[in-house]
Amino acid sequence: MSGMILVLNAGSSSVKCALIETNGHGHDHETARGSVDGLGQDARFRFSFSDGRPNLQLPIAGSKAATHKDAIELVLKTIDDHFGLSRLIAAGHRVVHGGDEFRAPVILESHALAALKKLIPLAPLHQPHNLSAIDAVGALAPHLPQIACFDTAFHATIPAVARNFALPKALTEKGIRRYGFHGISFSYIAQHLRETEPELAHKDVVIAHLGNGASLCALKGGHSVATTMGFSALDGLMMGTRCGTIDPAVIFYLMRDENMSAEAVETMLYGQSGLLGVSGLSNDMRALRQAAADHADARLAIAMFTYRIIREIGSMAAALGGLDGIVFTAGIGEHDSELREDVLNGLGFLGFSVDRKANARHDRVISASSSNPALVIPTNEEAMIARSTAKLITPV
Repeated sequence: MSGMILVLNAGSSSVKCALIETNGHGHDHETARGSVDGLGQDARFRFSFSDGRPNLQLPIAGSKAATHKDAIELVLKTIDDHFGLSRLIAAGHRVVHGGDEFRAPVILESHALAALKKLIPLAPLHQPHNLSAIDAVGALAPHLPQIACFDTAFHATIPAVARNFALPKALTEKGIRRYGFHGISFSYIAQHLRETEPELAHKDVVIAHLGNGASLCALKGGHSVATTMGFSALDGLMMGTRCGTIDPAVIFYLMRDENMSAEAVETMLYGQSGLLGVSGLSNDMRALRQAAADHADARLAIAMFTYRIIREIGSMAAALGGLDGIVFTAGIGEHDSELREDVLNGLGFLGFSVDRKANARHDRVISASSSNPALVIPTNEEAMIARSTAKLITPV
């Protein structure tokens, strides 16, 4: 089925969207993308076109009370004005948590929606906003098919020995285990490797998704066997504002001895830690690089971020029983050549070394000729969601 697929990614205060044109046979290209940012504050709408038309950028009237439904109504109106709403054939949504039940993209019908709402306690900071976008599209465009693509689904292949916590079995059976996230990004990279690097794709590879949120995924033959994020997107690597792995006793201490509530601890670990917390300056790696020469805490934040990546790649190599290649992706992974060089220098014991000139040019292959391959591949979660959506709505 050919036409346009609307890809939606709803966060706590934003709705990001992309329009992907598909011919129904696996060929797609991005037609437009946009975002509504600052919901509940001073919301603004941005929309750009791939054909060279002038970009749209405007404030939203009454933005302090604007909701996800208001944002999606504006997105749909813009699509109708510039392309015609009739060209839309489906909406594909990024949904953070699929639990144990949803291990592949799914058409959103009443049963699926009810099941996804039950998963809100597993992802309270993400799932409600994902579902609010689904509800909004259902209300505003009720005849448009909707598909959910899950960040957890790609990690369904992780074996129980890596998936389970050492907790009483009754709690494991209630769903308290490692799920892993960033699965849509990892799925895109895995597919891209199969298409462009088939020999490497069948070996042992670590994908480093390094952005404001960051995690690693160990691939064996293209399948996830270990990942750094766990029960939540808080675990694993140090991130922009998230602490990553932490001794659970720290949380007990904060609540008992610092008199912090569970909500205050959650807010701190998710939103006030990581690069921002250590540096006291910013969660943006670019800002920290600029400040590093004169700011010791900025240097420490960068060093800690780098150290955790190197250490956890070592852990991924142990889970794989060796390591044949690394792929860097997402904002920091794709653009910070200094970080990539430092990481590869720290992985010399695994057979990696950097080609400094290729890395500085941001080439696709940044490893030295004598090294195991290290690649930089831009991720495209929107394209992956669109492809999955097209497969589900296209008759066999």
